[in-house]
This record gives sequence, C-alpha cells and structure tokens, in this order.
Amino acid sequence: MLAFVTSLRHPANSADYSRVESLLEQTLRSVCSQTDDDYVVIVVGNQRPSFTLPPQVHFVAVDFPPPVTFGELHAPRDAFVRDKGTKIAAGLIAARRFRPDQVMIFDADDFVSRRLAAHVKTDPSSPGWVISDGWMFSRARNVYRPVSHFNRTCGTSFVVPYEAYQVSADIRVDASQDELIAAFGDVLTNIMGAHRGAVEWHRARGRELEILPFRGAVYHVDTGENHSGKSLRGLAFPSSRRFRQEFGVPYGQGPVWTAWSAFGPVALVETVQAKALSVAARLFRSFARPS
Repeated sequence: MLAFVTSLRHPANSADYSRVESLLEQTLRSVCSQTDDDYVVIVVGNQRPSFTLPPQVHFVAVDFPPPVTFGELHAPRDAFVRDKGTKIAAGLIAARRFRPDQVMIFDADDFVSRRLAAHVKTDPSSPGWVISDGWMFSRARNVYRPVSHFNRTCGTSFVVPYEAYQVSADIRVDASQDELIAAFGDVLTNIMGAHRGAVEWHRARGRELEILPFRGAVYHVDTGENHSGKSLRGLAFPSSRRFRQEFGVPYGQGPVWTAWSAFGPVALVETVQAKALSVAARLFRSFARPS
C-alpha cells in the first residue's frame, strides 16, 4: 500500500485561506485519481477543510502555533521546517495503522500521476523512488514545462519505504511539536520538513533510491500561496487533455487564450530575456575566475 501524506500551512500565515483550501481540493482530486485503490491519504492541519473530503482521505488536526507572526506569509527556513516537519510526523503516525509499504510526502497544491499506487504495488519492498524528471504547471497561464532535477525543485518527489521514517511505536499522533522533534530527530529535519538533500541523506544510510521511470508529479506555481514564490515564465506547452488526465489537473482557459499564453509575444520576450541573462551570467563567471 502507498500512503500519501501532506500538511497545510497555518491559517494565520496565509494570504487567503479559502484559496489554500481550494488548492488542496484540486490536489486531492489528483491524488485520489489513482488507477489502483490500494492507497490512503493523510492531511494534517490546524483547521479541518470546509469541503467534503474524499473517502480515502483522513484528516489529522493539530494545534501547533503559527511558524511566524500573525499576518506574515513566509517563514524562515528553520521555522518552516519545524512546522512542516512536525505536521508530516503527525501524519506518518496516523498512517501507521494502515501499514503502508511506501510513503509519498506531497505538497498540498501539487499534482501527482494516477499511476503511482499501481507502480508501488509492482514492487512494494523497493528501496524507494525519486522523481528526477517532472513538470512545472501554471494554472494562471494554463501551461506546463518539463523540469529536470525535479527533486531539487519540488518536495513532491519521493516515494520511500515507511520504515525509512523510523516511526516509533510509542509516539502518539497528539504528541507536541517538541515531542515529535525529539522522537524523529534528524529524520524530521532532513527528509520530512525538507527535500533538497534527501537523495544523499538516504544514500549515506545505505538506501539507494531508484529513479521513477515516468514523470510522476507536477510542481504547481503561480498560485499566490507558494512558499517559494516561483513562477513559470517564457514559452511552454499548452495544457493538453493527456496531461490533465494523467495528473488530474483542472481545465483552465480556452484553447485560444492558452495558446496565446504559451507562445505569444510576452512568453517569447521572457524566454529571450532569460537566455540573455543566462549567457551574461556565464560570461561574468568566466571573467571572474582567477587566471
């Protein structure tokens, strides 16, 4: 079985919490579109979503304080990792009763392939998979683009054995943040609250992750609630029926507007500007390099 686990940001640190819920609802439609029913979804947050959750989704309520002062949107890294990591910890404890073979931690505004649960079922004892190639999608523009080194960019990029998280049989789902941090240790800070160095972290502990043999996830940007603040600029592919079916991405604007957004003059200018900046940066580094 595959367990999907996610966390929600604190309502006090959101520009528009109804938007956070709307993004979550779209994401859960994607996650729950699996072609195989052997999966469970755990959502952890301070406030239960106002919409009806799909039957496969279980909500875990926590009363953790906001990671930053009320009204601020983006937490410093340590506060962000503490908030996200302890919520994911609570989700992993809640998932324990389902006895999952593998776990995928996902961001609550991204999209995932409908083939993941079926793929896990073919090899439930695998050392795990990393998504090295994925997609970036802008709902605002209704376009998408391939992303290499996906796991360095997006947290929705790992499927690993449940045992990798070292969930103690003694820790309860209603544990405090300090208790969760003490129970999970560096597992929490390195692969639950963060993701950039996860491949190396697993390798150092004897777990060589396999590369998922298909693009397994979509990094959703331009949402207004991204912690990274990333945006998809320049030329891109118009959202297609095949793309939407694979990842459960909602249908956006009409085909004419989408084509204009994907290939129009603004996208072309942005692409030229990006390439010019890249060339300038390479030249600067070459001149700055000591002779």
